[in-house]
Amino acid sequence: MTLTIQDVYSGYEELKQHEQEGADYLILFREGSGSDIALMAPHGGGIEPGTVEIADAIARDEYAFYAFKGMKKRGNSVLHVTSNRFDEPIGVRIAAQAERVITFHGYHGAEDWIYIGGRNTDVMERIRNHLTDAGFHAEISLKPGLRAISPDNICNRCRSGKGVQLEISRGVREKMFENLPRRSHRTRTRLFYRFTDTLIQAIRQ
Repeated sequence: MTLTIQDVYSGYEELKQHEQEGADYLILFREGSGSDIALMAPHGGGIEPGTVEIADAIARDEYAFYAFKGMKKRGNSVLHVTSNRFDEPIGVRIAAQAERVITFHGYHGAEDWIYIGGRNTDVMERIRNHLTDAGFHAEISLKPGLRAISPDNICNRCRSGKGVQLEISRGVREKMFENLPRRSHRTRTRLFYRFTDTLIQAIRQ
């Protein structure tokens, strides 16, 4: 979520002075199998629930994968570092090695919308078309804070300088998972697989 959250920490260096890796947060990553695409969830786990599972399922073993995952029992929002300042070193490296980056985020809206931002307009439009054809409500974002047009946004810190950001509403994510807020009881629904399969097809093109 990038509309209303005010970050507690200015960046990763400050965050790690107050939070413990392995207890408060985890960093997950795979290099991929030579692909030039990276799928990332920089606000995963308890920060924006469901985004890690989505990015991981789309990446599989084909694409690079990265997630910063909040693990606190409560209060994970303090771990949010906005995308324009996200500077965790492994995440920055994964992004910089890729030609294209797609990041997955969640916002708190109850409506069934997916907002697509970034600087890669061709891929953004392709993803929008695939999602719309699959029955999802998706649009290119014009909302301040959800446009992801800054070159400093982690999705744009790839070799091309043009990535894609998907903001998935709480309403959609609650339909993708049963028990979304509870990690140990969270299960994937048919909508989750329809969404991830649709993104896989869009990315393959």
